[in-house]
Amino acid sequence: MVRLHGRKGSSSAKRTGLSEMPVKRASRNAKNKDVFGQPRKAEKMFRAGLYARVSTTDQQTLSMQFRALREYTTKRDWTVVLRIKEVGSGVAQRELREKMLGAARRREINVVLVWRLDRWGRSLADLIVTLQELSELKVAFVSLTEAFDLTTPTGRAMAGLLS
Repeated sequence: MVRLHGRKGSSSAKRTGLSEMPVKRASRNAKNKDVFGQPRKAEKMFRAGLYARVSTTDQQTLSMQFRALREYTTKRDWTVVLRIKEVGSGVAQRELREKMLGAARRREINVVLVWRLDRWGRSLADLIVTLQELSELKVAFVSLTEAFDLTTPTGRAMAGLLS
């Protein structure tokens, strides 16, 4: 019997007709690993490129950005293959960001992880152009603080709505 504001076997529990349900658990040694009759897809292993940028050298957020990015890759079980730290104004040509794009073009990485969208794009037009290029290369993009994650079907659908 389920206890409802009283002692075991109280009349209120008997009146409602509630009884305890046995807990159902999946067998640890099940022969079939399918989920709802569908084969389980193997988790894709991502090779991540981390990109952090600050505008001026006196900003202390570069280490904070990298710490958060590394924690995220650890939680997602991704392998970090490229780390880029860049200091400079948003309007200047970003040579190190071009290095990240070059790694994507060479298929060395398959996800770019940034702290915020404004850390990656110099302008809205630049952001859209680079995200389009990454999409054509089948390289995912994740912005940590805006919950913009193109590694998931929901994130890709959201990006489709924005384009």
